[in-house]
Amino acid sequence: MLDPELFERITAGRAELDELEEQLTAQLAQVRAERDELAAAERVLERVSEQLADERASAAPVGGQAVMLIPHRAPGVEEATLPPDYQRILAVVQQAAGPVMARQVGEMLGVDVSVRAKLEPLRGKLIRLTDRGWLRKLPDGRFTTRL
Repeated sequence: MLDPELFERITAGRAELDELEEQLTAQLAQVRAERDELAAAERVLERVSEQLADERASAAPVGGQAVMLIPHRAPGVEEATLPPDYQRILAVVQQAAGPVMARQVGEMLGVDVSVRAKLEPLRGKLIRLTDRGWLRKLPDGRFTTRL
């Protein structure tokens, strides 16, 4: 016959290990959730850093002051104030029959849209025109002129 004291110690040890396993499982789930949150925060930080770099690149110092190369759309600010490549992008979107994707704009401008490295700078310019009020970006990612 088994020693009852030994049996109790084994049962107590198993219960202790089960409890420890539950705690570790909960901690692992928490660590994974925090890791996912950090990955998302890292992506947001990367995007914000890129946007800030683009903003800084679009401002040229003149006499100690920064002047935006891509001005905000406002009464009295003409399309002619935009750099030529931005004027061409704006003209393509204006001439389109409806809202267009960045890829379509690239095709109309003769950009090799199969190469992501050539399409992404164009997408950045479309977004900059949107941020400055020259274009409007629809929820599905297409661009159109402002109404």
